[in-house]
Amino acid sequence: MSSDVLPMIAAERRRIADLLDSLTPAQLDAPSLCGAWTVREVVGHLVSPLVVRPWRVLPLVLRSGFDLHAANARLASQVARRPANELAAALRAHAEHPFRPLVVGYLGQLTDVQVHRQDICRPLGLPADLDPHRLRTSLDFLAGGRAVGFVVRRRVAGLRFEATDLGWASGDGPVVRGTGEALLLALTGRRVVLPELDGDGTAVLTGRWAN
Repeated sequence: MSSDVLPMIAAERRRIADLLDSLTPAQLDAPSLCGAWTVREVVGHLVSPLVVRPWRVLPLVLRSGFDLHAANARLASQVARRPANELAAALRAHAEHPFRPLVVGYLGQLTDVQVHRQDICRPLGLPADLDPHRLRTSLDFLAGGRAVGFVVRRRVAGLRFEATDLGWASGDGPVVRGTGEALLLALTGRRVVLPELDGDGTAVLTGRWAN
């Protein structure tokens, strides 16, 4: 599996670097789809596991009261202070870095990079431009029940998701239908795509989001 997925991760990191080179300072400081993070901080999050030694993360974890999400946000903010050209260079230099997150592994890393690319592109009005094979690989991961931290299982349980542009589908029950990119974002908790979905399962999904 790693021999298949690692080249996909490397390609996505290089694509993020190319995207980063094209952004203006105002775009870098614009809000992303990822919580309170700016575009620059999203990139900082993607770069941090490639350039920061694990032992340097421990003080952040302690300062954050052992809240790993808070420590991750602090680290992303710190790394994001680097000049944009350095962040892009780091993504290229470490594109093949074998960083493997606990539990979710390489498929989680591939999915993280693709989702965060859209966290950047969507609010800036940039096209999705996702590779269909890599997108389908991440959709399989998200729908497979092992995407801990990515998918809220109770929100998507008992629904069938169908990608209109990929020939991809997963699950049984009322249908949630949309582009592969919209499903990628819906499965990972981005409400902004709800108006782009249709099918009799969309109302169910929307209602669960409100609860």
